[in-house]
Amino acid sequence: MIKDNPLILIKKSQSDFFKNGNTLDIKTRTRLLKALKQSVKAHESDITLALKKDLGKPTAEIWLAEIYIVLDELNTVIKNLQFWAKPRRVKGKWLNTPSKDWIVPEPYGVTLHIAPWNYPFQLALNPLIGAVAAGNTVVLKPSEHAPQTAAVIEKIISKVFPKEWVAVVQGGPETAERLLQFRWNYIFFTGGVRVGKLVAKAAAEYLTPTTLELGGKNPCIVDHTANIKVSARRIAWGKFMNCGQICMSPDYLLVHKSKYEALLAALKSEIVRMYGDDPKTSEDYARLVHEKHAAAMVNLLQKQNILHGGENDVRSRYVAPTLVAVNSLDNAIMQDEIFGPILPILTYEDETEIDRIVRHYDKPLSFYVFSERKKWANKLMKKYHYGGGMINDVIVYFTNQRLPFGGVGNSGVGSYHGKYSFDTFTHLKSYVDRPTWFDPIQRYAPYGKTFPMLQKILRFLS
Repeated sequence: MIKDNPLILIKKSQSDFFKNGNTLDIKTRTRLLKALKQSVKAHESDITLALKKDLGKPTAEIWLAEIYIVLDELNTVIKNLQFWAKPRRVKGKWLNTPSKDWIVPEPYGVTLHIAPWNYPFQLALNPLIGAVAAGNTVVLKPSEHAPQTAAVIEKIISKVFPKEWVAVVQGGPETAERLLQFRWNYIFFTGGVRVGKLVAKAAAEYLTPTTLELGGKNPCIVDHTANIKVSARRIAWGKFMNCGQICMSPDYLLVHKSKYEALLAALKSEIVRMYGDDPKTSEDYARLVHEKHAAAMVNLLQKQNILHGGENDVRSRYVAPTLVAVNSLDNAIMQDEIFGPILPILTYEDETEIDRIVRHYDKPLSFYVFSERKKWANKLMKKYHYGGGMINDVIVYFTNQRLPFGGVGNSGVGSYHGKYSFDTFTHLKSYVDRPTWFDPIQRYAPYGKTFPMLQKILRFLS
């Protein structure tokens, strides 16, 4: 039994608010989303300062990957919401003729969102936008590991929404555990696989629908035809942005043996070009979220064949962009998602080795192939299971709201972004409207001689 009265009051007030139909008006939803957009824009400097304090993020990365992504999502939803929320009439079936058949988008109700720390602003706001657009209420728990950003989020939200509609709840794991004891109408979680399983277990108690945005060991394959200079630049950018704390970043490189030395040299060159000879002094290189995570990265580097980087300072949460040579999947660095600035590099000679390594792991969130052989690259994209992927680039598929974003299997359940966010938080209710003036007797018992006639007609039509 939960004895946390503030949480009980928030949950009850949102339940009552939703039951009274206060979230259903499309114009009100749109007005609030426009107000949220203005509030985000008004607090850009606060958001930037908070993210610098929490994660040491560069200003450019903050604007592009946190603020702009949220504003772009808001623009898309505001522009299309009225159309998305409109009931749709569909063609009926012969057995229902005559009829009017409808699909009505309706909100699930009271939703719980548990946000992560790696992109603590964007990954808290974007799912919230979809939930509000669909007419749900939201209880949002930002990450306690990004406290400055969490405080700014609460300030922005409180200026736009009444708590009965959207409430921000601060706290650590114990708060999340208490929240998960409630019965919700939908749960949206972004984070690691271990906690994701706990969320799924709690949701199963009430058969609560969930979206789980997780991660995995994302492969990045570089074949013998790849443009090495461009490949190295894009891989280095995608891997070391946000100090490697991106669920979509390449987790390991699988490069054709003939291109190993060339790619290694190009990666080293790109790291120096982007962050200088001493990345610790670069204004464009972020920091790890806390000392514990930094210590975990340093521990992973013990007894490794470090090809570049490796310098670290746990107290300042710094680990340099690091390249590591790996020749066995038994290596500790190849066991779990790294989620940091360490890039293992393996080699292959033929496609059977690619297949053995990729299939060794659960389905990843992202899958990347660098090759000038378009037919071969597309074959690989269709062959393997993953959430989303790219040929000759990394990560930026995430920015296209026309694509669903989400994992599969161990890397996640469900998807969102743009229309897919609205769909995620929407139950499609169907109903059929039939008149009484036409009522063929053949459908009713006693069937007797009338059923063969009906059967004959249906066979003809099928």
